[in-house]
Amino acid sequence: MNQIKLVIRNAIKKDVKNIQKLCSKVYHWTKPYSIDLLKAQIQNFPEGQFVAELNGEIVGYCACLMLDGALILKHHSWREATGGGYATTHNPLGDYLYGIEIFVDPNVRGKRIGDRFYRKRKELCRQLRLKGIVFGGRMPLLHKKIKKVGSAEKYLELVKSKAIRDPVIGFQLRQGFEILGLLKNYLPDDKESLNNAVHLVWHNTEVSHDENNKTKLKTLDNVIRLSTVQYMQRGIKSFEEFEQIASYFVDVVADYRSDFVVFPELFTLQLLSIENVHLRPEEAIRKLTSYTAKIKELFSHLAVKFNINIIAGSHPTMTNKVVQNICYVFLRDGSIHEQAKIHPTPNERYWWNIHGGDKLSVIDTDCGPIGILICYDSEFPELARHLVNQGAKMLFVPFCTDERQSYMRVRYCCQARAIENQVYVVMSGNVGNLPRVHNMDIQYSQSCILTPCDFPFARDGIAADTTPNVETVAFADLRLETLDYSRAQGTVQNLKDRRHDLYSVLWHKK
Repeated sequence: MNQIKLVIRNAIKKDVKNIQKLCSKVYHWTKPYSIDLLKAQIQNFPEGQFVAELNGEIVGYCACLMLDGALILKHHSWREATGGGYATTHNPLGDYLYGIEIFVDPNVRGKRIGDRFYRKRKELCRQLRLKGIVFGGRMPLLHKKIKKVGSAEKYLELVKSKAIRDPVIGFQLRQGFEILGLLKNYLPDDKESLNNAVHLVWHNTEVSHDENNKTKLKTLDNVIRLSTVQYMQRGIKSFEEFEQIASYFVDVVADYRSDFVVFPELFTLQLLSIENVHLRPEEAIRKLTSYTAKIKELFSHLAVKFNINIIAGSHPTMTNKVVQNICYVFLRDGSIHEQAKIHPTPNERYWWNIHGGDKLSVIDTDCGPIGILICYDSEFPELARHLVNQGAKMLFVPFCTDERQSYMRVRYCCQARAIENQVYVVMSGNVGNLPRVHNMDIQYSQSCILTPCDFPFARDGIAADTTPNVETVAFADLRLETLDYSRAQGTVQNLKDRRHDLYSVLWHKK
């Protein structure tokens, strides 16, 4: 006799590919949830995401978040409630649990997996002392009955009176949910329900209606120390000299127990001064790509040796026979990640024939997920929002600007990104000059660490700043919990107040 082992557990990020595969199987008529979206659900509220694992195989997924009853007990859409599925609307001060999704492998029958998921949600609701659970339930038989009954309202009325048997709504009623009404224009992709949903609520009788959840926000003392290197461009004679300079800065910030250090965009162009030979711009950048392996080896070694996460600026890299401007991130556990610049500037395209990347994902670190926006990318607000949708609370911006106007474009945009997304933004730029390197001859920089502008943060939204055009390092101690507080109770609550019914950021490239 084969032993059956069925486990309901919290989903982790390693599960997302299998969850997506199951989603494709269940919802075969539409696109499955993206990997980034599933990661975001887990990142934004890890306690609220569950998988059913049968003999080691994922056969079910359940996702939820916390929201204010004032928002979800009235008419709403799935996109408004869930942030388009990313769970970015999750409010740690919310008083209700909201169901994003439940789906189960259609080939797994008789295991009561749906029932187990609902039990898990109720357990979580009681554990968090929330007032209840709300969601929009599907009506998959409606499209078959609509001609006979005439309207979705009439169909729901007949189901409530038991004149029509609906197995899905019936299951939810047996779980103790009450019907509040009909949610029209709820989920456009749900063709079977004709874009309708049943508005359902379950009340947690252990919590009084007047109980206040506003004191439950976590207040932890976890401090993250960020550092930014304002790097001097000057001629060098060997790669070993470059290695000594880079190692010096990593050593210094590690002595101050930094969790992250950021270097500027294209700071490795200094290596072109070694041979001191005049090269055409495109030849020079291709020459620089030959150093990629040595640079990766150097910074990977430094990250582990000094126990620090290194955002190593950016470096031109040959990828699929084209050159991209790539930021390499070296984590202190030895792992290496990369993020290509999405938008090369007109000068980068003209002088160096640099091509843009097509993927933008958060990078998981021991201090939480981070995002990388290389210089010009920070001037496109959709990119920052896409990273924040995936759970990023810190954005790192290596930049390279030649004069003050160029610098101020990046600086103003980074401050805007910090405010509109309620995140920390760290900028790191070059100073000095490289006279024989085209498009890199002069530099202007004032590196800084930026915050939202509200009472919990520094007065001007600047946690740390540097003197312009001087080689130096800046530090700041910041708490992610302060961002959580600001998002939930700040003077303005940009993320919470977004109009998901009107607009969203949708990443088209898989």
